[in-house]
Amino acid sequence: MMRPRKLVTVSHSYVVTLNRRLANEMARVGAGRWDVTAVAPKSFHGDLSPLVLQRDPQEAVNLEGVPAYFSRSLHGFVYGPEVHAHLSRGADLVHLWEEPYVLSGLEVALMTPAHVPLVFCTFQNLAKRYPPPFAQAERFVLRRAAGWIAWGQTVHDNLLARPGYEQRPSRFIPVGVDVEHFRPDPEAGRAFRERLGWTSEGPPVVGYLGRFVPEKGLRLLMDALNRMTTPWRALFVGGGPLEVDLRAWAARHGDRVRIVTGVKHAEVPRALNAMDVLCAPSQTTPAWKEQFGRMLAEAFACGVPVFASDSGEIPHTVGDAGRILPESYGGAWITALEELLESPAQRQELSTRGRERAVSRFAWPVVAKAHLDFFEQVLERKA
Repeated sequence: MMRPRKLVTVSHSYVVTLNRRLANEMARVGAGRWDVTAVAPKSFHGDLSPLVLQRDPQEAVNLEGVPAYFSRSLHGFVYGPEVHAHLSRGADLVHLWEEPYVLSGLEVALMTPAHVPLVFCTFQNLAKRYPPPFAQAERFVLRRAAGWIAWGQTVHDNLLARPGYEQRPSRFIPVGVDVEHFRPDPEAGRAFRERLGWTSEGPPVVGYLGRFVPEKGLRLLMDALNRMTTPWRALFVGGGPLEVDLRAWAARHGDRVRIVTGVKHAEVPRALNAMDVLCAPSQTTPAWKEQFGRMLAEAFACGVPVFASDSGEIPHTVGDAGRILPESYGGAWITALEELLESPAQRQELSTRGRERAVSRFAWPVVAKAHLDFFEQVLERKA
């Protein structure tokens, strides 16, 4: 009987238990074929407070903590030398969940033994030129890599146009979503609305989930709602610098608008289930376009109809399970929203299609299996 292959997956994001879902699902899906070890920082700088590595006894993955230094900078932080022991201790493949141009990515590539294949993953969907030493880091990691994974179709397309990327095996794999935590739950949605002081008999709820920033298209959505004649209510969940403007706008609409900030991840499914449609009117800028749209997959999983703009990765995330609208034309949003709010049948159809897409494409076991299948192809190619 062949021994299981040893996979070592490294990421600063693994300091948070929830972010180890991919590693845990790879361990579960690959049980008997793969022995999976996740290497994470013992602590890492967080936006609000330091993040300290926590362990969950229910996890399937082997978890190893190592020091991380200079973690205020995602580009400039490095792991402690202890990481070398985990990379060299019989690994059959190293999975690097760091961008190839950051210093920690370079460090892992340098410390991975020469005979061990290295596969990195990336979210980079913009054509960028990096200054030293990041340009040199990217070139070295790419030369060292046996393959790479793109977290989006637009990421894959963008990087294939960069020198060297086309010479390595690659795969587009979407980000996963927990389809058990995010699921249709009408009763939870009703309870969430009631907590906001809304009755169940009111008009349909147009929802937004995410950062309150200009590039997320909040002004387009507010303008569209201003001009609609069909009755509506609006629920904005998130936070950010546009909150003041958003609350000033909401004040002009009285009881029709609710703004909820500080929502924890466990509460997000309840908030989504309180919506009759989720809108994601993201706006492309010279420095940003939507990389995936996690809220879209989460809405699909909750059976919430999705309307989204054509920015970046969104059309690939939505597919035929939602409605894609122009990011630059508010009139299309007015027409589409009025049609949807007036049609329970259309809302039910999109709800069913969205849930099916979440389960078949974005469920974590599906995403984990796609990773392991690619790793096996890389190893077969090396052999």
